Amino acid sequence: MSDKLTRLALAGALALTLLAGCGDRRAEGAQGPGASPPPPLPVTTLTVAPKRIQVTLEAVGRAEGSREVEVRARVSGILERQLFREGDAVRAGAPMYRIERAPFEIALQRAKAALAETQARRERAAVEAARLKKLLGERAVSQREYDDAAASLAQLDAALQAARAGVREAELDLSYTSVEAPASGVAGRSLRSEGSLVGTSRDDGLLTTIVRHDPLWVRFSLSESEYARLRAGRGEKSRVAVRETPGQGGSASQLTGKLNFTGSRVDPQLGTVQLRAEFANPDSRLLPGQYLGLAVEIGETDAILVPQSAVQQGDRGSFVWVVGDDDTVAPRPVKTGEWVGRDWVVREGLKAGERVAVDNLIRLRPGAKVAPKPPAPAS
Repeated sequence: MSDKLTRLALAGALALTLLAGCGDRRAEGAQGPGASPPPPLPVTTLTVAPKRIQVTLEAVGRAEGSREVEVRARVSGILERQLFREGDAVRAGAPMYRIERAPFEIALQRAKAALAETQARRERAAVEAARLKKLLGERAVSQREYDDAAASLAQLDAALQAARAGVREAELDLSYTSVEAPASGVAGRSLRSEGSLVGTSRDDGLLTTIVRHDPLWVRFSLSESEYARLRAGRGEKSRVAVRETPGQGGSASQLTGKLNFTGSRVDPQLGTVQLRAEFANPDSRLLPGQYLGLAVEIGETDAILVPQSAVQQGDRGSFVWVVGDDDTVAPRPVKTGEWVGRDWVVREGLKAGERVAVDNLIRLRPGAKVAPKPPAPAS
């Protein structure tokens, strides 16, 4: 019995030894020097080359009407009627309000009566002065009597001028009862209701405002260095484009305008120079008070562009994956500038003719072999 158990134990040990040997040979076959390497990773590459681009300065500005006018009452009285609709466009000279006329019509009649009375007194004084002058020549009156008559005539001439000015003033006050638009534009909210007593003071004289939307002005500022670049480029002939409206988070359809004002001094606190651009705005797409993203075009230059997706961020800043002549990749630190459409401007780190990987970037490792392929044609 013991011999039988011994033979079974030896047979089992031999089987385990054979299995272990087979496993070692399989492991050697998988890890040995004859194993096939992994296939190259397919990546899309872009051969960079200089392109002619616009040099722009980015800024944020605030829109305002090219004319913003207060409509005020110039005489005191009861506001009888409002003659416009709030928010509608009005033309210069169009009637907007009517103030009660009766008190000013009465004042005009009184001024005309005073003028007529002064005119009559002046004519009588002129006749008297002429009569005394004739008598003075005949030595029938004294020089003093004639001088008094001449002085009275001169006083009445001055009074006549004052009476005429009074009539003119009364006519103006009567005309001011019709409040007309001082400029063309869009009428704002009416600040006084019909039946209100309005005056000429700062508090109770403001009736509404008119804002001209077309053209629209946008005020913005540039730093001293940016302003120096502007002056060295196209200067005041630079074009200004509206790129976006930050308040709405969207595009502004690339409205293009021109500079119509540049400041003559640097703000000592902010170190900036004030500028203003003018835009055609016939459909009131932009409104005064909006904040707008602006691009000031100051000239053209040659630059290397890469897609934004090709630029990665690492511990040492921005970098791209450059594909060498042997189709291996290596990270390359770059210094980027502004955006041009969907591309970055690369200021430093790349040369014309080099290939940059633009996809599969997360799977790349330094020295990895890749299979470059050209980018797909744009649709």
